[in-house]
Amino acid sequence: MTTNSSPQLWLYDTTLRDGTQREGLSVSIEDKLRIARRLDQLGIPFIEGGWPGANPKDVQFFWQLQEDPLKQAEIVAFCSTRRPNSTAATEPMLQDILAAGTRWVTIFGKSWDLHVTTGLKTTLEENLAMIRDTIEYLRSQGRRIIYDAEHWFDGYKHNRDYALQTLEAAIASGAEWLVLCDTNGGTLPHEISQIVQDVISHLSLVICQEPMTKDKGQRTMPQIGIHTHNDSEMAVANAIAAVMAGAKMVQGTINGYGERCGNANLCSLIPNLQLKAGYSCITEDQLTQLTEASRFVSEVVNLAPDEHAPFVGRSAFAHKGGIHVSAVERNPLTYEHIQPEQVGNRRRIVISEQSGLSNVLAKARSFGIELDQQKAEAREILQRLKDLESEGFQFEAAEASFVLLMHEALGDRQKFFEVKGFQVHCDLIEGKEASNALATVKVAVDGKNILEAAEGNGPVAALDAALRKALVNFYPQIATFDLTDYKVRILNGHTGTAAKTRVLVESGNGRQRWTTVGVSTNILAASYQAVVEGLEYGLLLHSQAEAAVKASS
Repeated sequence: MTTNSSPQLWLYDTTLRDGTQREGLSVSIEDKLRIARRLDQLGIPFIEGGWPGANPKDVQFFWQLQEDPLKQAEIVAFCSTRRPNSTAATEPMLQDILAAGTRWVTIFGKSWDLHVTTGLKTTLEENLAMIRDTIEYLRSQGRRIIYDAEHWFDGYKHNRDYALQTLEAAIASGAEWLVLCDTNGGTLPHEISQIVQDVISHLSLVICQEPMTKDKGQRTMPQIGIHTHNDSEMAVANAIAAVMAGAKMVQGTINGYGERCGNANLCSLIPNLQLKAGYSCITEDQLTQLTEASRFVSEVVNLAPDEHAPFVGRSAFAHKGGIHVSAVERNPLTYEHIQPEQVGNRRRIVISEQSGLSNVLAKARSFGIELDQQKAEAREILQRLKDLESEGFQFEAAEASFVLLMHEALGDRQKFFEVKGFQVHCDLIEGKEASNALATVKVAVDGKNILEAAEGNGPVAALDAALRKALVNFYPQIATFDLTDYKVRILNGHTGTAAKTRVLVESGNGRQRWTTVGVSTNILAASYQAVVEGLEYGLLLHSQAEAAVKASS
C-alpha cells in the first residue's frame, strides 16, 4: 500500500513503439490512439508514441494527438542521434521530430564502443559529438530530453570509461533523464544493481566537480531510468534491481510485448513496485484497472491474453487443488500473495478430477448455488465430475457445462428444449478448401416437434445455424448469441480415426462469454453436445436475469 510519503517512480510506456516490434503484432493508427488513451486513463506519465518520420502511420498518430491531446500523459517522440559527420540542424529526421509537436523527446545513442566502430563505422569522438549536437539542437528548439543509452550494460562491461563518457556528453548537452538500456537482455540483477549504483556515484562526483558558471550555476544531476529486455527472463527482476539501486524511471510495455522475447512487463512491474516495494506509480483506483487495461491492449493488438500471466492473468488467482481451495476459503492469505481486487482481477475456483468437495462447494457458491456438504447431491456432483473428466471432459475450461451438470444433479435443470436427432450432409468441392454443409435437426419445445434445416460453411456451422433457426421463434434472445470460438483436441491419437475427441465451444451474448464441452469418438457428436449446451446455458443466463429484474421490481 502506498502513502503520501511513498517515493515517486515515473512510468514510461513504450508499447506503441518497442512493443509493436514484436513478431506478429501490427496496429493501425486507430489502434494506437485507442491504446494511448487507455494508458492515459491508467495514469502512465510518459507514453512513447513512435518514431515520427519513420512511417506515415506514426506521423498521422502524432498529428491527431496534437488535435485531440491526452488528458494527463506526456506523449513522447522517439529518434536516434544525428548521423555521423553531419549536423543536427540539417538532419531531416530531427525536423520530423520537431513537427510531431511533443514537449518531450527521447533520443537514443550508442554506449558500446563496438557498435560505434562496427555499426556506425565512425570514431568514438564523433559518437560523443553526435550525442552532444543532437541534444543541444533539440534543447535549443524548446524540447525536453530523455536520453536512452542503448546497449548500456554491455558497453559498460566492455569499456566502462567510454560508456560513462557518453552519459557525460548527454548531461553536458542538457538531457534531464538518462535511461540505461539492457538492449540485448543478457544482464543479471546483481550486475544491474552494481552498475546503476556506480553510474549514480560517478555522475554525482562529476557534477560536483564542475565549476559553477554565472549564467547556468551548478549543473543538477539528471534522473536515472532503466529499460530492460527479457531475453534472459530477467526484464522485470532487472528493472526492480535498478529501482532499488536508485533509478527513478521504469520503461516497459503492457503485457511485456516487444522484439524477440519482449520488454519488461509493466503489468508485473507496477504492482510489484507499488504493492510490494512501497513506491508510488499510479493511484490505487488506477491500479484496480490494470487487469482490464492488460486485456484491452491484447484485444486491440489481436493477441490472445496470457491466461497465466502474474497479477492480470485469468489463472493468476485460480485455485484447483482441494486442500488449496479449502484453505483459501478460510483465509485467502494462505495461497494468495495479494488481494486480486487490488489489480482488478478476481479469485477463481477451478474444478477438475483433482478437485475435492471444497472446490465443488466454492464453485457452486460462485454461481449462486448453495450446496449442503452433508447431503448426497454434493458428493454425487463431485463423483460425476471425476467420472466425466476420466472420460476426457475438461470442466476447468468449460464452467458453463459444469453449472448445467450441477443443476442436473440437483434435479432443477430447466428443459428449454430437447434435441430429438440431427443429420449433417457435406459436399466436398474439388479444388476448394471450404465445404458446403447441410444440417437437419429435430427439436422438441413444450411438447411440440420442430424440424429445421440450414446450410453452413462446414458441418458445425450448419448444425449451429439449424438449431438457432428451430429455436429462435420460441426464444428470440438466441438471436443475440454468438459462437465466438471452437477448439478441438484429439485425446488419444494413437487409436487413429477411432480416437476420442474433445470439443470446447465458447459462446457470448455481447455482455458475457461462456464455454461448454463435448466429448465423443465422433467429432460431430462432440460438437453437437457442446453447441447445444452453449445455447442452453445462454438461455439459463437470460432466464436468471429476467427473474432478478422481476424480484427487484
